[in-house]
Parts: sequence; structure tokens; C-alpha cells
Amino acid sequence: MTPQTVIDILHHALMATFWISLPLLAIGLIAGILISLLQILTSIQDPAFGSVPRLAAFLAGLLIAMPWMLSRLTAYTVGLFGDLGRYVR
Repeated sequence: MTPQTVIDILHHALMATFWISLPLLAIGLIAGILISLLQILTSIQDPAFGSVPRLAAFLAGLLIAMPWMLSRLTAYTVGLFGDLGRYVR
């Protein structure tokens, strides 16, 4: 296995991780901004007021995006194991 092959495997692994985590990161960013704006507008500084809706948004996003995330992860794993003979050389 050449160093370039290892770099390619790590590159594909990191890109798969990025694309799989992107929907949840985007949901967290949007939920955080909206809840922070709502806290500023209402002057409510209770920590539970900010964390409970964010957790609910993450859970809803996870439930919605889970089939897509699993299909991406399965496709990556099948592709990696399908090319296993190429990496053995």
C-alpha cells in the first residue's frame, strides 16, 4: 500500500464524515441562531430555554435525515470493501 493510497482512503473517509454530519450541523447552526435571536428579543436568559429547543431540533433532524445518512454510510462502506483488493497490493 502506497502512501498515496492511504491519503486517498483518509480523504474519502473524512469527506464521507463531513457529508454525513452536514445536515445535523446545519440544523444546529440554524436552531442556535433562531433561539439566540428569540432570547435576545424576549430577554429570557434561562439556559433551559435555549438548550431544550436545540436538542429537540437535533432529534427531529436526526430522525428526518437518518435514512439518508445510513444510505450514504452504507454506500461508503460497500465502496471501501469493494475496493479492498486494490488496497492489498
